[in-house]
Amino acid sequence: MLDIRKVRENPEAVAKALSKKYFAFDVELFKSLDSNRKEADVRSQNLQAEKKKASKLIGQFIGQGLSVDEAKAKVAETLSDIDAQLKTAVEEAKSVQESIHNLLMATPNIPDESVPEGKDEDENIELRVWGEAKTYDFEVKDHVDLGVNLDGIDFEVAAKLTGSRFAVMKGQIARMHRALIQLMLDTHTQEHEYTETYVPFMVNAESLKGTGQLPKFEEDLFKIPFNDTHYYLIPTAEVPVTNLLRNEIVDAKQLPIKYTCHTPCFRSEAGSYGRDTRGMIRQHQFEKVELVQFVKPQESVQALEDLTLHAEKILQKLELPFRTVKLCGGDLGFSAAMTLDLEVWLPGQGKYREISSCSNFLDYQARRMQARWRNPETGKPELLHTVNGSGLAVGRTLVAVLENYQQADGRIKVPEALKPYMNNLEYVG
Repeated sequence: MLDIRKVRENPEAVAKALSKKYFAFDVELFKSLDSNRKEADVRSQNLQAEKKKASKLIGQFIGQGLSVDEAKAKVAETLSDIDAQLKTAVEEAKSVQESIHNLLMATPNIPDESVPEGKDEDENIELRVWGEAKTYDFEVKDHVDLGVNLDGIDFEVAAKLTGSRFAVMKGQIARMHRALIQLMLDTHTQEHEYTETYVPFMVNAESLKGTGQLPKFEEDLFKIPFNDTHYYLIPTAEVPVTNLLRNEIVDAKQLPIKYTCHTPCFRSEAGSYGRDTRGMIRQHQFEKVELVQFVKPQESVQALEDLTLHAEKILQKLELPFRTVKLCGGDLGFSAAMTLDLEVWLPGQGKYREISSCSNFLDYQARRMQARWRNPETGKPELLHTVNGSGLAVGRTLVAVLENYQQADGRIKVPEALKPYMNNLEYVG
């Protein structure tokens, strides 16, 4: 959530900055609402002052010849009229304030100045490339044909169990999927000093508001009625893990706080029908190992670079060619101020595909959640900065391993980094 003080100072500058995301901030609406808020506040203050004056008029009325009872009755009548007006003014102020809050909740984060101009992913900036795309002396297959031929991935059974955009994994493919999760968690906890955490796979609405999925993206979520309320299946571990510090104030000595977490993720993919319908690239249920950092404001830019390198480390261990790109304004997520994407090379598609998004949200999420740290220099609570990213998306990593390590006979060579997690198995198939 944006700082309302900065919006008030220069709403036109906010609108201009948000245009980099191709978001049209309604300056006139904000000004009108804020003006109405001021008027309602002034009216309430004036009525409060009138109420204080009216309560002292008994003596004046007696001096004008009224009896004590008559004077009290007249004052009571005046106070009753003021109370009625005051109630209306307070309700109006509350309504306007709620409208301002809703407007800001539906307004994305301002892109950092370093974010390049651009409308979509075609205008993202390539920062670095690691590894070289492998060449093959046979016709390469995609992960769907490879997995089905090995009897390791079954989309038809998944469709029978649930519907489209789900997968059943079996045998050594399922084992490789689990091995990837273990490799990621071990790397991030043992080498990068993240604390592993386990969280619920369902959250309440407040958690989703805290990280920015609600209210704007409700159609992308799976909503579950429960008694007199409802829960949501998490679209990413970012939601519950980041909300661990909602309404908390942490000591400066605790920072940075770094969590890693493996969860399933659930997305309706409401706006992506017709895209990536084949295979495991875009599913309703998939696994991720998430990286989340809470840091001091002055450290978040470096934290984003560090976290991105931590995610890159998994791809390097697996010897998978990839590139790191900086997202342009038009491709930037709702809550992110800046994002670096990792894109892995997929021989079956002949192109790079996203496998991780690493973002710095500055104080945007922290303001929504009131996640704070106590600055020892001032003794006062201040908003944290939040940084997170996938380290990595497990299903897409499996896809990359299957396609990059495929053999002419259809088997899959097990990457060296995975062998300790697969009983030193040489090949799948």
